[in-house]
Amino acid sequence: MNLISAKVLGAGLTTIGLGGAGIGIGIVFGAVINGTSRNPSVRKELFGLGIIAFALVEALGLFSLMLAFLILYAI
Repeated sequence: MNLISAKVLGAGLTTIGLGGAGIGIGIVFGAVINGTSRNPSVRKELFGLGIIAFALVEALGLFSLMLAFLILYAI
């Protein structure tokens, strides 16, 4: 296996984190919708917490994408 194919394989494996970020975002907003439907009076608080959780999950996905680009172009 040469260096180019190893780089492409490594970058492809790191992008699995992007799929995990997509699943995580769906779970976060599904929980916000579920919590709001159960108790509408805490909608503002749940939405704020949902946005914070969204930002954290999205950051993990972006770190995964950044690592893939580093593997492809910096090494």
